Amino acid sequence: MPSIKYSRQREAIKRFLQSRRDHPTAEVVYSAVRNEFPNISLGTVYRNLTLLADLHEIARLRPGDGVDHFDYDTSAHPHFICRECGSVSDLKTPGFSPDSLTGTEIDGNLITGSVSYFYGLCAACRGRRLR
Repeated sequence: MPSIKYSRQREAIKRFLQSRRDHPTAEVVYSAVRNEFPNISLGTVYRNLTLLADLHEIARLRPGDGVDHFDYDTSAHPHFICRECGSVSDLKTPGFSPDSLTGTEIDGNLITGSVSYFYGLCAACRGRRLR
């Protein structure tokens, strides 16, 4: 793999993602990184997020809302998507591993990875409904 040139902007994007437990969109990343780099463009943020995802330094999530979300944690783990507010978060599932079938063959198909999304109402939305 070719080496890539160091970029302070790219490092700021990674630091921002590392500080988050929600899984922000490129627009959210852009808004935050502009505080440190006022002249950064949304295109630069998109290009760097794409590069980081292609290098497997971050994970790109496509939860079905038409917008990519980004996660600093690249380990195999499930995500929860709230059907009401659209929030995307890690789902702690003791005993469940989304990649438990990786490397196995089913119906002649070799499984090389997986993505797990669970849908429902987040705690905040449930709380609002109970009021």
